[in-house]
Amino acid sequence: MVGESPDKRKASHVPGSTPPINTIGWFTAGCLLVSNIIGGGVFTTTGLMARDLGDPILILLLWSLGGLFAIGGAMVYGELGSRLPYAGGDYVYLREAYGPLVAFLSGWTSFTIGFGAAVAASAISFSAYALRILPIMDESGWRAKALSLTLLWLVTLVHCRGLAGGGRLQRTITSTKVLAIAVLILGGLFAGAAHWEWLSDPAAHKPPAVGSVAIALVIVIYCYLGWNVAGFIATEISDPRRTLPRIMIGGTAFVAIIYVLLNLVYLSALSIAGLAEEPIVPVAEKSAAALWGPSSGQLVAALLCLSIAGAVSAMTWAGPRVYWAMAQDGVITPWLAYRQPGTGVPARAILFQTLWASGLILSGTFEQLIIYSGMVLAFFMGLTLSTIFPLRSRGIDPSLAYCSPWYPALPMLLIAVATLIVGSSVVQRPVEALYGAATVAAGLPFYFYWKRKSARSGQRDTGQ
Repeated sequence: MVGESPDKRKASHVPGSTPPINTIGWFTAGCLLVSNIIGGGVFTTTGLMARDLGDPILILLLWSLGGLFAIGGAMVYGELGSRLPYAGGDYVYLREAYGPLVAFLSGWTSFTIGFGAAVAASAISFSAYALRILPIMDESGWRAKALSLTLLWLVTLVHCRGLAGGGRLQRTITSTKVLAIAVLILGGLFAGAAHWEWLSDPAAHKPPAVGSVAIALVIVIYCYLGWNVAGFIATEISDPRRTLPRIMIGGTAFVAIIYVLLNLVYLSALSIAGLAEEPIVPVAEKSAAALWGPSSGQLVAALLCLSIAGAVSAMTWAGPRVYWAMAQDGVITPWLAYRQPGTGVPARAILFQTLWASGLILSGTFEQLIIYSGMVLAFFMGLTLSTIFPLRSRGIDPSLAYCSPWYPALPMLLIAVATLIVGSSVVQRPVEALYGAATVAAGLPFYFYWKRKSARSGQRDTGQ
């Protein structure tokens, strides 16, 4: 199958097809998932929650609830991955449950904002932290853009060369990142400057508004998103029916433990009022400076660079598998359905995503996309979770290796939370919601164009 003509349309995400030449094990896939979830959010958002909530116990509770939501989502996605262990992830689940149009719009959203804009934003964040370490003046901003593009294209070239190099890069970055986070957590938990009494010392004497709690929970859930990434590369994982659920559930639970422990460090390093003081965003750096002195801030900035680089690598690996699967179905240009001979890597699809992200980095328009990306992604997450109902109604596949527990209560609860997130976002940010709907709708002309083009091509192939 590797290197075959796209015209044959013999997709590896079709049951019974031949998987790529090379596959990866559970550890590499787990590194991909962990890096995809842990970006920069957990290092920056707790200060915002401290300002809006003023209660350390409530902050820890919300991070714990967010972890439970993510683990529950990973359980449902684990069954979806076990049922349909084919490249493309959410796109495949939606295609099998609701048809090609809904699946295409999901893939279109993944390209425009789910991966494309997210990669651009992460690369920009990388350069922002890197310039805090490097003694480089950048009044024009072009050095930052050059750093962002350098990171993105280096990662792209590694992943285009094959699974071996890409997997090695992902393992190295993730292992180093997790080790650095472990040092930060252990150093913080056992630091002599920690003040554990601050955990029971809220800044506010009255409870926070319900709206503030809801917004904080939305922020937390966004920081956990990404547990589904292993499903995008399912055909590249050894024994995906069994391995995918373990990776999704185990990796997500591992991240949840890291998130709660990191927030324990923040809340013991600074009082809730100290966390809420300006500057609010660099909460990890402020906490490190309080525990070990001002010079430790650069070490945390380096950790953030490493964490963000891992996320860029993970998204550069996973996202293009969606477009490759779409091209195999004939809903976008078959040019993207090509795999590199000898490696089986969809290099064209990787370059396609990187070119789009590079354009967003240079233009700056990704900022507008990121504003409303959360509610759009939450909508498609809820929609994908709902695919468990029509897929289960077709009966339990005897080859199915995993069934999510507490069915149907668990998926119904998760869908309700996702719906609440989308609904509250629409009410509070109606303009951004309109932009989000417009972005999704902008994919419709492309869908109908490629559908007609594919139909005409099929008629020619059959001599009609």
